Amino acid sequence: MLRTSIPGGGLSCWAPRLPTSSGIFHLCLTFWLGQVGLLQGHPQCLDYGPPFQPPLHLEFCSAYESFGCCDQHRDRRLAARYRDIMDYFDLGGHELCGGYIKDILCQECSPYAAHLYDAENPQTPLRNLPGLCSDYCSAFHSNCHSAISLLTNDRRLQGSHEKDGANFCHLLNLPDKDYCFPNVLRNDHLNRNLGVVAEDHQGCLQLCLTEVANGLKNPVSMVHAGDGTHRFFVAEQVGVVWVYLPDGSRLEQPFLDLKNIVLTTPWVGDERGFLGLAFHPRFHRNRKFYIYYSCLGKKKVEKIRISEMKVSRADPNKADPKSERVILEIEEPASNHNGGQLLFGVDGYMYIFTGDGGQAGDPFGKFGNAQNKSSLLGKVLRIDVNRAGSEGKRYRVPPDNPFVAEPGAHPAVYAYGVRNMWRCAVDRGDPVTRRGRGRIFCGDVGQNRFEEVDIIVKGGNYGWRAKEGFECYDRKLCHNASLGDILPIYAYGHAVGKSVTGGYVYRGCESPNLNGLYIFGDFMSGRAPPGKCKYKPVPVRTKSKRVQFRPLAQTVLDLLKKQSEKAARKLSSATLASSPDRASSQKGPSKKPAFPTSSRKAFQRPGVKKRARGLSPGLQGKRKLSPKPPRGRGRQSAQPRNFAL
Repeated sequence: MLRTSIPGGGLSCWAPRLPTSSGIFHLCLTFWLGQVGLLQGHPQCLDYGPPFQPPLHLEFCSAYESFGCCDQHRDRRLAARYRDIMDYFDLGGHELCGGYIKDILCQECSPYAAHLYDAENPQTPLRNLPGLCSDYCSAFHSNCHSAISLLTNDRRLQGSHEKDGANFCHLLNLPDKDYCFPNVLRNDHLNRNLGVVAEDHQGCLQLCLTEVANGLKNPVSMVHAGDGTHRFFVAEQVGVVWVYLPDGSRLEQPFLDLKNIVLTTPWVGDERGFLGLAFHPRFHRNRKFYIYYSCLGKKKVEKIRISEMKVSRADPNKADPKSERVILEIEEPASNHNGGQLLFGVDGYMYIFTGDGGQAGDPFGKFGNAQNKSSLLGKVLRIDVNRAGSEGKRYRVPPDNPFVAEPGAHPAVYAYGVRNMWRCAVDRGDPVTRRGRGRIFCGDVGQNRFEEVDIIVKGGNYGWRAKEGFECYDRKLCHNASLGDILPIYAYGHAVGKSVTGGYVYRGCESPNLNGLYIFGDFMSGRAPPGKCKYKPVPVRTKSKRVQFRPLAQTVLDLLKKQSEKAARKLSSATLASSPDRASSQKGPSKKPAFPTSSRKAFQRPGVKKRARGLSPGLQGKRKLSPKPPRGRGRQSAQPRNFAL
């Protein structure tokens, strides 16, 4: 079949308690905000940037022209390589192997290319070939094993093709079977929301939640101002913040619109954007709030910017666009791992949570950014925004910060060894005893094996990149006895979840049995308890029109209520039909009984609702090795974790 061969390069219910002393157990929830992808994976390109919609048509890898990692230039390069390889095949080889070779080459364009090439594990070299699922790999090896030397210059792979296919396919195996090709195309929860701002599926699972907002684009934060108005502010990743009033309505005009300066794209998977929002503890007096977002600096250098802004004096529901004062800027060496949490501790200081700078494995410097106390990346920072500092800084470093006196360390560092803490929260403490008040809980996103939850302590080293969860990641650093790292309070593997989000210690009044539980979500799940607490909002003057909230989803309680009302109407009609006055006016006896023979139908549990489906690019390879699994079988249920504290 091959004429010659040359080497080539390239590339409800509570779930059961777990048997542990920590009191960890599962609580099944769904998420709360409209267009946010909950059940998709984590799209990422080989350069660790987000996938995108190519501006021009892709002629060769056209399956990825709606959403992927290739522009027209890369597509043409892959097409040229394909032609070079196929020159070594006769007509029969073209028919038998052309589809395989095209599929394999085009995985560079997949929105999950970083996973397919195992780029998130820097301890292993970047693969020349993508991870192939066992059935597909076996079929490829059986039919086209002589093509392997044309696809890769990896000697191990070239040597293995001469033996049985089991060894070759073992080398191409991926630890996470969700991401191997072609499974990655067939996995519904990985693909159904690619390239769109996705809607969550409707209804609720084991705990019924109340829908409070919808129609949003990639919402990343929901906070209140602490001013007694009971407004809540929802920030979209694109740079827009909306105001919601206690009656559920949203103001038609946004509170803040920074779309023109926030660096992001609208695609699921881009980690840049408007990432954090926090109101000053004395907001009701000073009108100050703080924002955390990605932007471009001089010479198009990507940065994280933390700024102070004020609310307009003319309208309490509008930010003053001219009030921005930049507090701090940090250069980002890559477009991922941007952190994003801002919050105020009980000490009145601002805490800032930054990512490690991106790429994979924190490759910056000898020990990485996270272990380098002179870098502001991979850190928890603590600053005083109420006072100006030296050298023109618009913040002061608290004098009791742990590394103020350490030579070479940045004085703003409060804790280090952080990979990418995405959402953190301050424990308000037990409503009666105040126990636990002030603790800061964070979800720190793992590399490719473990996710973790941490409690932040002054001067703490959280281990990255030496450790991931409880396990060693960089073995040289991990076995350094001077590390003195703080272990997580909880960690879990990727069979449970793939990207921890974070959550809250519940201290609300609606569900007292949840008091003291840390309820958090993973990227494939969510959290939010229903609320019926008693409060009297402070009146808010509004100039913008109100957009009344109309729920799109129906909870199980709504459905049961409708069933009950329907049954009551039937019962009422039947009673009227059997009354003497009604009976005397009827001609002849009624053939139907006055009461239904069984009320089971009227009160039966509602059936499963049809899932809302988002658009997907419909990636399909030319060769289908096995039928697509039934719809819904590939889904995983949303399962946040929580435990008593």
